[in-house]
Amino acid sequence: MIAAIWPCLLLASCYYVQATRGQIEVLSKREPIDEVLARAETDEELSRRLRLVQEARQFSIDELGLPDNKSYRFYSDLERDFVVWNVFAAPEFSLDAREWCYPIVGCVSYRGYFSEKAANEEAGKLRGQGFDVAVGGVPAYSTLGNFNDPVLNTMMRWDDVKLVSTLFHELAHQVLYIKDDTAFNESFATAVEEIGIERWLEVKGMESDMARYRSQKELHRRLVEIVDMAKRDLSDYYGRAIGVDAMRELKSERLGRLASEVRAELRAAGRIENHWLTGNPNNAHLLPMSLYDGQVPAFLALYAECGSELACLYDEAGELAKLDPAARQARLDSLAARP
Repeated sequence: MIAAIWPCLLLASCYYVQATRGQIEVLSKREPIDEVLARAETDEELSRRLRLVQEARQFSIDELGLPDNKSYRFYSDLERDFVVWNVFAAPEFSLDAREWCYPIVGCVSYRGYFSEKAANEEAGKLRGQGFDVAVGGVPAYSTLGNFNDPVLNTMMRWDDVKLVSTLFHELAHQVLYIKDDTAFNESFATAVEEIGIERWLEVKGMESDMARYRSQKELHRRLVEIVDMAKRDLSDYYGRAIGVDAMRELKSERLGRLASEVRAELRAAGRIENHWLTGNPNNAHLLPMSLYDGQVPAFLALYAECGSELACLYDEAGELAKLDPAARQARLDSLAARP
């Protein structure tokens, strides 16, 4: 997850002021992990998790070729459940994401707030403009290494595998990031995350965790397929020359069916039905699924072409990043179509 933080020189109420204040809070609460571990009052479980972070951080350098810098060498306790809340928006009859543009990172398909209240206020404004809107809490994000990102207390809610895989994901953003292509950036990082965690679990001999991780990934991929089918249907509906009421009826029926299909898939996997697609999903709820995973098969195919060498994957992905958007997408589609 990406968040660009730059000071605002204009209105006190502008978006950049809250972003700057939020980033300052994260940095001001930062403590070196070694110092946290050295304190007698540090909780035993927190100590174990922070040692795991240190081990995984060294693994990311030695085995995955990820940046050797000060990122994730510190710990920040924000005393809340999420670090930011992301706002997604799409028109009522379109699956094209509303985009926001920033210096350095370019345009992205969400807007992050360090305050849930501020995120909900923005969501309310967008709904008033006729957009479908979704708000989701985010436990981790990246500044692309510009601010030596710390490990956050919000990340400690995950199990060990998710914690380690997220470190790999966020560090992958520091290897490669291109402006104005959220799907490319997030799919690349997700591919590196998947490759990295499988290597980690294999080296650790954690067969049961490996099986559980693969099962979770397979469930997620099935959910993505279900969402993709719904998106194809909705795109067809939205292209029809019919009245607004008829369009809303088609949309409501298809999204209701999507929620039922997701619930059935979760029940079959023995999972608790707490997915945000099981309530009353709208167009905006569908956006993150493709942003984070849509191009992962292409990057995994490229990794296979590279003989499972990560350095080669990084180089080849970097070459893809140099292409114009149409040529880049064509190459990714070609890779994804391979067995």
